[in-house]
Amino acid sequence: MSLTDPIADMLMRIRNAHMAELDIVEMPHSKLKGEIARILQKEGYVIDHTVEGGVKKVLRVYLKYTVDREPAIRGLRRESKPGLRRFAGSGKLPRVLGGMGIAIISTSAGVMTADEARKMHIGGEILCSVW
Repeated sequence: MSLTDPIADMLMRIRNAHMAELDIVEMPHSKLKGEIARILQKEGYVIDHTVEGGVKKVLRVYLKYTVDREPAIRGLRRESKPGLRRFAGSGKLPRVLGGMGIAIISTSAGVMTADEARKMHIGGEILCSVW
């Protein structure tokens, strides 16, 4: 199966798993998806992520919930799409919900949050927003 936007597929799988109150969501692995999962884990939106398999690797993301079974991720939005790429310089990087959420940016120094990119004075492609 060929996907035109694997990042949008990843975000939709996470959104659907939260709506079904699943603890684990699996998807095909790629380096970019792995970096996004790493950032989500570092920022406290997911518990953990693992990569398993040989030739066809699988990215497994362990979702985080509150005591009331409310998802830690309230919302996900794909910002830059294959048909319309969104780039921003270091001074124009977005602040999600006034700093309550994160924007994930692909830069020349790797994938990072908008806050990290702002501190390093580099811009890049705005991949997605999480809150």
